[in-house]
This record gives sequence, structure tokens and C-alpha cells, in this order.
Amino acid sequence: MKQIGVIGAGAMGSGIAQLAAMHGHEVVLYDAYPAAIERAKQQLQGILNRLAEKGKISPQDAVAIFGRLHFATELAAFADSGVVIEAIVEDLDLKKGVLGDLEGIIGEDAIIATNTSSLAVTAIAASLKNPGRCAGMHFFNPAPVMRLVEIVPAVQTRDEVVEELYKLGESWGKTAVRAKDTPGFIVNRVARPFYGEALRILDEGVASAATIDWAVTKYGEFRMGPFTLMDYIGHDVNFTVTETVYHAFYQEPRYKPSFSQKALVDAGMLGRKSGRGFYEYGENAEMPEPDRNEHVGKQIFNRILIMLINEAADAVFWRIASPEDIDLAMTQGVNYPKGLLRWANEIGIQNCVARMDALYDEYREDRYRCSPLLRKMANASEQFFQ
Repeated sequence: MKQIGVIGAGAMGSGIAQLAAMHGHEVVLYDAYPAAIERAKQQLQGILNRLAEKGKISPQDAVAIFGRLHFATELAAFADSGVVIEAIVEDLDLKKGVLGDLEGIIGEDAIIATNTSSLAVTAIAASLKNPGRCAGMHFFNPAPVMRLVEIVPAVQTRDEVVEELYKLGESWGKTAVRAKDTPGFIVNRVARPFYGEALRILDEGVASAATIDWAVTKYGEFRMGPFTLMDYIGHDVNFTVTETVYHAFYQEPRYKPSFSQKALVDAGMLGRKSGRGFYEYGENAEMPEPDRNEHVGKQIFNRILIMLINEAADAVFWRIASPEDIDLAMTQGVNYPKGLLRWANEIGIQNCVARMDALYDEYREDRYRCSPLLRKMANASEQFFQ
């Protein structure tokens, strides 16, 4: 069984290291900062102890898993690693520098994977002397719990590297999907309207954050409404992903960031972690009551849903991923109650087109243009997953 290397001892890197160790691999977890390594070591020991206390693993397994975790502050520790997964901050130059140094240490057959969520895998691979060994392996936080991993080949990636990473993800109990190397891959691209259209509805004054959250959870059966979820993720993180995707798509109007969210970031109101975002989280804070108007609630939910469906259809149109992988990604990666393309079938493709055209007729903005694929399918009376 190959030794797995992980670069970056933050929450994501530590989670990936835990996942690999729990599936029998010897794991080297590296960080340039000794304090980060020490913190990760203590946190991983605590996590494994709690899993043992809850009966999810045996005390003996906890000891064995921790024994497979090796901690390092020098890249030389990766000399015997067969796969090295980079999970450091989203800074292209920093990633290029670290992976360039790594390449001179690991074996010729070792694979380099990047956990980037918003940078081009092709650009990261281009910094290597052997770019064919590099691909994206994008986990979702927390990595030991979330079931999805997106496998993203760069333009240069060899086919056998993609297959090996796909099989590795599946061997760790993950649902692996293949995605084209475009901004946001599948999940962070297709999910943008969940936040963006909710923010647009708020900015228009149609409804409050609490009402929009109520509508989405009531009529769509989503586990969290968009504003609760943004507060949970952190507005610094969520806004940065939106802004990155927006600029990476050359200011595509569908991904335009919200001034309301930027204001929260500027004010340091980042959500739960700062005690305030769209909602307050202090000791005596009370959640605002939504306006439970059924007509308004259904309108809000249907508007957000059709924008999500349109985005998913456009991802198929541009061959970002297969319809099957897109629906898998959204249900397994962000816990949507059902696949968006299956939802489109239930609504009816012709009805989806009519809803998008109605929004475009109202606003006359490119943001609301209907995906060409939906229109083609409606004209041909086709459905997804025939």
C-alpha cells in the first residue's frame, strides 16, 4: 500500500491525512511551520480518541491509526511517498513553489495531486518538469466525513494518473467524480446560484434572509438555507470563491458577487466564527422570524431552483462533467436533496425553459439567459437520463 504524503497541516490537510491513515496507509503530514504540525498532531490524537470513546473505532485502532501518521517540517520526508496531496492556501505562486521543490525529492512514478478548489490545475501542473503526473483531487471539508471527491485532470495529465486517483478516492470510501479543469469544477460552479440568487433576491428587497432560508428549506427540503449556510462556511471563504469564479469566467454575469456580502466581509462579520453574519450568534441572540407567506415562499424557492438547474445544464453543455457525475456531486458533495438534472426532468424541460425565459423577459440581463442545452432538449422533447 502506497505511502501518502499531505502538504499543509490545516483543517483540510489534517483531514485528508486522517482519512488516508484510517484506510491503512502510512501518511506523512508536512507543514513548514512547527506550530501548525504540533497543533495538527494534538487535534488528530483528540479526534481519534473521541472516535474510540464513541465506539466508532476500537481503542486499538485509534492507536494503530495514529501510529501510521508521521509529522514533518521538511519536504525530504516525502522521498518514499507514492502520492502527495497538496492542501495549502489558494495561492498559485505558493503552490507552484512548493510543488517545484517537491518534484526533486519524490520518485519519478510518484503522483502529485492538488486539493485546489478554485485555481486552474493546468496552471499548477505547468510549473512541474513532469506535468503529466499532476491532477486535481478536490475533497470537501471535513474530508473524513464528506463523501465526494472531484478528480480533475489538467490538460497535461496522463490517463493512468486520473485512473489511479479515481481508484484511490473510491478505496477511501468516497464517491469519485471526474470534472473538467474549469473554474469551480462541478460543485463550486453549479452551487453558485444557491448563494448568488438568494443574495440577489435579498438585495432587491423581495424578502429577508430568514424568509429566503425558510422558503428553501420548506419547499426544497434543503438541510440549510443559503444565508445559514453562508454564515456557517464563513463569508470570507464564500465571497472569495464567488469572486474567483466570477473573474475566472471573465466577469460572467451569472457569478457576479453581491455588495451585501462584500460589506459583511469588509466589516469582519464573517458568520458563526465571528459571532455575526446575516444572523447574530451571541449568547442571547434570537433568530429573526421569517414571513411564512406560501405564495412568496414558493416563488423564492422556484427562482433559486431554476437558476441551479440552468447552471447544472450549462455544465453538461460545456462538457464539464457527465449528467450522472453532476447529480452525484451535488447530492454527495453539498447534500442537495436530489440531483438538479433529475429535478429538471420532474419539472419538465419545457417548463424549465419557460421559467428561465420569464426571468430574462423581466430583467433583460444575461444573468438569466437559458442554457442552450435546455432549449435544445425542450425543442426535441428530450430528458436527462433517458
